[in-house]
Amino acid sequence: MSAKLLDRVLETPIAPSFTRIGAVVRSRTEHWTDLDDYDLTGRTILLTGATSGLGLAAAHRLAGLGATLLVVGRNPAKTDAACAALPSPTGATHTPLYADLGDLAAVTALVDTVIGSHGNLDTLIHNAGALSAERTENADGIESTVASQVLGPFLLTARLLPTLRSNGPARVLTMSSGGMYSAGLTVNRLQMSGPGSADPYRGAEQYARAKRAQVTLTEIWAEKFADSGVRFHSLHPGWADTPGVEEALPTFRKIVGPLLRSPAEGADTLVWLAADDTVVVENGLFWHDRAPRAIHRLPQTRRSDTPERRADLWDWCVAQTGVDPEA
Repeated sequence: MSAKLLDRVLETPIAPSFTRIGAVVRSRTEHWTDLDDYDLTGRTILLTGATSGLGLAAAHRLAGLGATLLVVGRNPAKTDAACAALPSPTGATHTPLYADLGDLAAVTALVDTVIGSHGNLDTLIHNAGALSAERTENADGIESTVASQVLGPFLLTARLLPTLRSNGPARVLTMSSGGMYSAGLTVNRLQMSGPGSADPYRGAEQYARAKRAQVTLTEIWAEKFADSGVRFHSLHPGWADTPGVEEALPTFRKIVGPLLRSPAEGADTLVWLAADDTVVVENGLFWHDRAPRAIHRLPQTRRSDTPERRADLWDWCVAQTGVDPEA
């Protein structure tokens, strides 16, 4: 059986593709380049959500390949500890930075720090994200999942875009989730409401809607800034055994058990997208296990993905963040 046919057999029923089976089989049959073969000396990468799980695994891999890391986390103590533990084979100095991505004022302050001290930034990785059982809001009244996984990354990308363009070819990578396949594209129902409403909050559903928006925005960024020298890609890691999954989805974790990917396996494609030069030839793609994937599996989500809704999503992000990247 050819590698392409085997990949299709794994991908169609979802489960084999998303578990560690998919990663192990594909890495062998497709002869993946060993990540240790890449040299990221001289590269500067900002990575959010880098204190645990996939982000921490990616940070160690990227730093071990020689990159200089700007490690962003909400908790200063955890961020400092994660940053201090990173390898530095080239003597690069990694920098801890603190921000809650759901707090737009904090994101603005973060950007000012990066622009002022790290003008050589060439890669921005949006990895921060959590599935919350309870609905909360940020200071501006925006549901926290949407604030931290849609608006925060939008503002961070918009404000850092000039720096990235000056250091091109540059990359903006967004860690999404296979859970987004269940959600359609929506703007007026992007934020779920409280108990007793017509659209009561459900953590997994809210997370899926936000992840759908992330993937769509990646495509829009790629279209609008195709000639910028910056390449935009999103990806999903499959089902990985992370602290977030253990806390938010304990039943799922118990059922899937040993078939869950390790954090390193889940982070593999993210590190590869940051390291491999063929990626800068492509733009606006959604990846899983080092291959582009369709962003829709269900007819109803495909029907929801209209040009009008895409334009509405972009305009809403501009209005909420107060920053128009095209201005």
